[in-house]
Amino acid sequence: MNIRILSVPLAIVGLLALGGCASPTVVTLQNGTQYLTQDMPKTKGTDGFIEFKDISGAKIKVNANDVATIRKEK
Repeated sequence: MNIRILSVPLAIVGLLALGGCASPTVVTLQNGTQYLTQDMPKTKGTDGFIEFKDISGAKIKVNANDVATIRKEK
């Protein structure tokens, strides 16, 4: 019984710790558009595009030439 009682709070703490591993990133385009991403975007692929998910979970794909900066949010 005690193991079941302790397992729920330990599972919650574990999930919170894993959620803290993601580092939000701001992708700024040449035209000034900014995207707040869940994590660091994939670097330029062979097709010349950068892919990432914004904080709402939408998949974004932009031309690498249109990207001005990619920086980690503090």
